[in-house]
Amino acid sequence: MILPSHIAIIMDGNGRWGLKNYNDRNKGHYHGLQNINKVIGHCIKLKIKYLTLYTFSTENWNRPKKEVNYLFYLFKYFYKKNFNKLNKNNIRIKFIGDLINIPKDLKPIIKKIQEKTKKNIAITVVFAFNYGAKSELVNAFKNILKNKNKTINEELVSDNLYTKNIPDPDILIRTGGEKRLSNFLLWQLSYAELFFSDKNWPDFSFSDLKRIVRKFTSIKRKFGGLNE
Repeated sequence: MILPSHIAIIMDGNGRWGLKNYNDRNKGHYHGLQNINKVIGHCIKLKIKYLTLYTFSTENWNRPKKEVNYLFYLFKYFYKKNFNKLNKNNIRIKFIGDLINIPKDLKPIIKKIQEKTKKNIAITVVFAFNYGAKSELVNAFKNILKNKNKTINEELVSDNLYTKNIPDPDILIRTGGEKRLSNFLLWQLSYAELFFSDKNWPDFSFSDLKRIVRKFTSIKRKFGGLNE
């Protein structure tokens, strides 16, 4: 049985969950944040080595300013509330995305988190923050042109992505009932197995994750070839 090494998740449905249960989208974002801690723990139990979470997209700036500001507040809350526990549990944390154009007060927090956890080995949790796959690819091509590379191949492109040295996801999970990639890891998901859950993110549970991993282990991945 081959377990997935890397799971990527689009944590969709927080706002809808909040409206349904509290008539407040931000309540959904808060409870979605609580579920991140649980799912990290679930992945460690399942011996998953990489978990990438779509935390804030480049398109999320188009949401109401009040909601965007609350999402940034939650990021700082998550750091203050959970960092020591995550670090103590040997969890490595990385951030990918356009980290130049995020609020200035978040930059030193991100730098500290990555520096303090860089030697941890239980699991690497990657937060895609101010992330968009199209922007990532454009940035990669700009770097390639800047360096005047004469030969362009897949390895070179991969080496210029935010996810350099991170294996491509084996599984993509999207909660919330939608079935689209939403500008997330378009290059890296080329051969990922896609799973969609009708549950909103705050309701996504350990049993849901185990069921998906179990299904993954039964799939014969051909990568364009033929099964023998």
